[in-house]
Amino acid sequence: MGLGTEVHDSTIQLVLEKGKTIEFIGPADITCETTDAIVNAANSSLLGGGGVDGAIHRAGGPAILAECKEIVSKIGSLPAGKAAITTGGRLAAKHVIHTVGPVYYGGDQGEAEKLASCHRESIRLADEQGLESLSFPAISTGAFGYPVPQAAAVAISSTVGALTSANHVNKVRFVLFDVGTFRAYARAAEEFLRSNSVSTSRIEKARS
Repeated sequence: MGLGTEVHDSTIQLVLEKGKTIEFIGPADITCETTDAIVNAANSSLLGGGGVDGAIHRAGGPAILAECKEIVSKIGSLPAGKAAITTGGRLAAKHVIHTVGPVYYGGDQGEAEKLASCHRESIRLADEQGLESLSFPAISTGAFGYPVPQAAAVAISSTVGALTSANHVNKVRFVLFDVGTFRAYARAAEEFLRSNSVSTSRIEKARS
């Protein structure tokens, strides 16, 4: 199914088997999400930073940073492609899943696999916690320099695979900061549907 005018509504969803969905919204603020968890595009230090990372820490308050410091005291830095979970603090979401995306060096340094791992590990961790929904930002597409169209393709393919095999997670939402990023993810969703014979049924306008 072509996207047609649905892109201009700034909300579409990719419908999988068993009623599982991957939703794309934008422009939107991930700190306002009411899913069970939101995903933070974190630095390996887990001590906060700019962009999405800083916004989540500011909105969620000091409880998030306190738990991040506990994690760092046990494991040291969090490697790219891995994930850790904390409270959501003052956020509507009860949990924050922190994952470290790869810095983009041209695509030949294993960036795609690390980015795919961010999505797989975040969904796996949410599923282990019995969570049913989580929201992702466009990981690595800001200061880390990953081109949005390529990042979108990796994010969608890895999310479909992880969501299909999850026992509890049934909804993933990509919360995209601006219209350009939303459109890139929408195009990548359409291309994925056209190119892959997996248990994906359709793209449709999401219900509010």
